[in-house]
Amino acid sequence: MPKDGRMTHVFDATCLREYDIRGIVGKTLTEQDAYALGRAYAAMLSADGGSRVAVGYDGRDSSPGMEEALTKGLTDSGMHVCRMGLGSTPTLYFAVYELETDGGIMVTGSHNPAEYNGFKLVLGKRALYGEDIQKLGKIAASGDYVNGDGSFEHTPVDAPHMARIVNDNPIAAPMTVVWDPGHGAPASILPALTAMLPGTHHLINCEVDSSFPAHHPDPTKAENLAQLQDEVKRTGADIGIALDGDGDRIGVVDGEGEILWADQLLVLFAQSVLAERPGATIIADVKASQSLFDAVTDAGGDAVMWRTGHSLIKAKMAETGSPLAGEMSGHIFFADRYYGFDDALYAGVRTLSILAGSGRTLADFRKSLPPVLNTPELRFDCPETRKFAVVEEVSQRLTEAGADVIAVDGVRVNLDDGWWLLRASNTQNALVARCEASCAAGLATAKAALSAQLAQSGVALPDDA
Repeated sequence: MPKDGRMTHVFDATCLREYDIRGIVGKTLTEQDAYALGRAYAAMLSADGGSRVAVGYDGRDSSPGMEEALTKGLTDSGMHVCRMGLGSTPTLYFAVYELETDGGIMVTGSHNPAEYNGFKLVLGKRALYGEDIQKLGKIAASGDYVNGDGSFEHTPVDAPHMARIVNDNPIAAPMTVVWDPGHGAPASILPALTAMLPGTHHLINCEVDSSFPAHHPDPTKAENLAQLQDEVKRTGADIGIALDGDGDRIGVVDGEGEILWADQLLVLFAQSVLAERPGATIIADVKASQSLFDAVTDAGGDAVMWRTGHSLIKAKMAETGSPLAGEMSGHIFFADRYYGFDDALYAGVRTLSILAGSGRTLADFRKSLPPVLNTPELRFDCPETRKFAVVEEVSQRLTEAGADVIAVDGVRVNLDDGWWLLRASNTQNALVARCEASCAAGLATAKAALSAQLAQSGVALPDDA
């Protein structure tokens, strides 16, 4: 405590991440951290002229207590808190707009294992990330808070959120759909939402359960979609839709049980948006397939490759006026008829609307895409002190050799028949890589080039890559 009597707080060094605050409950993240975050965030919001905060929490056992402590920290700083209750992160984002608050905080561990929890934050309509997250830690460590007698009210927004999703995306023909929220927070509203939609809807794993008994709630991993694939085939459904733990990421399976990854799904969305908004800017992260960027160009759009990270993508959308963006991680952002944040339920219903209006199945759409071969995201350990240096060394060697390099986020190297990517993870002590080509020989060439560059920096590509 400083000599002037101010209360101070130091967060565990591992909690203040690039895009959010996250830790292991009872070890690196506690309710004391939640209270301190409320005080620090209030100081930042007050300096920005704000005083009203929307707050929500996900279905983890630790979340109600974290939300209570967070709200206490905010009200002790003179803030008025609009408490959304249990829900998804997109519902919290929606609350910021619906309730016209000055910011918002979601208590969520997202798709992380059950022992984790954390916070996603927005100031105004802008996601907090990077230096702003670190600034919260500095405010808490200095005790430079604001004081006041705040208040709170309970303001659930589930009903208007669901109405907005349904009204924005009319479905012209009924379909059979399997939904899998993976026992995550979206399960709290999915039954009511699907009751508002035409067609037949089968819901699996639709009880909020933070132990995630069926599978990990991460739809970017093929093994987590296996149950959905089986259920689509069993029911003869037209499509299966999976959601992550806090509802901001989507995974999709077509009627033949085949997975469509986020960059493939983004082609469907881009073609639809560009039919009404020719020339619009469509953004995807650096891990996306070249076939996506080609498809956007072919549809008359301005394809922009950008840095990975949902906060970074949203900032780029605001800068460029883009109506649509997406990431390989399953974040899809609609600013076309919507607010520009990542909402998996919105993206899921929009998929149904586009397919119903087109008269073709999702499997038909998948088969219309150019065939490519690619690796999944390859993530392998690398010390924090080396991960960025390795990428810089590779970039320098390739640039000096005259390679065709895109350096928007790490190094993406174009080859005659494909490309490969190497970047440093912003959230882990790891390097991230991906390779793509139109044939097996081209993919082998890309992987060999990646492996050779890593070897020159003393790093081995994993044997199972």
